Amino acid sequence: MNIVLSGVKPTGIPTLGNYLGALRNFVKLQEKMSDYEFFIFVADLHAITTPQDPKILRQNIKNVAALYMACGMKPEGLTLFLQSEVHEHAEMSAVMQSLVYMGELERMTQYKDKMAKQTAGVTAALFTYPALMAADILLYDAKYVPVGEDQNQHLELARDLAIRFNNRFGNTFTVPEGLVQEKGARIKDLQDPSKKMDKSAENDKGCIFLLEPIASIKKKIKSAVTDNEANVHYDPDKQPGIANLMTIYSILAELPFSEIEAKYQGQGYGSFKDDLAEIVAKEMEIIQDRYRRYINSDELDALLDQGRERARVLAQRKLAKVYHKLGLGRQ
Repeated sequence: MNIVLSGVKPTGIPTLGNYLGALRNFVKLQEKMSDYEFFIFVADLHAITTPQDPKILRQNIKNVAALYMACGMKPEGLTLFLQSEVHEHAEMSAVMQSLVYMGELERMTQYKDKMAKQTAGVTAALFTYPALMAADILLYDAKYVPVGEDQNQHLELARDLAIRFNNRFGNTFTVPEGLVQEKGARIKDLQDPSKKMDKSAENDKGCIFLLEPIASIKKKIKSAVTDNEANVHYDPDKQPGIANLMTIYSILAELPFSEIEAKYQGQGYGSFKDDLAEIVAKEMEIIQDRYRRYINSDELDALLDQGRERARVLAQRKLAKVYHKLGLGRQ
């Protein structure tokens, strides 16, 4: 059995960056890798590493589940579930914490970044976050894990922990491999292209959310930062703003940069931004229509129920094997 696994934290509405860098790619991968099972989960246990409003979190959990389907995932070959509804994730996390070293956790760049932003009230869960992520992956013997640049370090740790356990206790875990999308894996902030598009950024003018009003989406595209050269040319170093917009255009319109450059040669940025605004708006309208179909439907609940039961079967089996090898329990 071959499994592709991924999860998204329900800490807010996913962004255009999440869609182009991950969610949209899952749809293409599912079409391309039809002989694989796709395990997609809402990583709600990861969400509580930082303070959350319970009512908002509960709604965001449903939103993320509905948006997976709205972005085009097919029920066939899909196991969609909530992380917290499969308690083996938390139990396997305890096992991973017994394997991982403090120094390995201290080196995680995401932890260091979040520490810099959140100087007070940092939880132990934020520090041990990668151990839970390793548990998420290794519970299902996932062969592939689609990752962005900011998650690759965590995947490497999961690989190290799988190898460490296998060396100590015998072959138990599949060592996962990463699937990195070369183009669009890191969409930048529309107002500050030196940073990635981030739903937790203080200024949301540079971030497009999948469920925000279409008029607002168009306005953000048209007001995106570019430069004074007024030349539609892909150069991430000299023209990072226009390069970011061209990346979005290229992915959604499925055109190479050379064709985009030729199309807008000598026209400046106005017509380019107008066209891109329409392209993005059209894509978002499709997603939002599908989202409204799923969000409060019996169909979504049925998918999550089925996904939970399917995930539990594999998770229980793997955890029992791990406990036995560790010498836990009475038998």
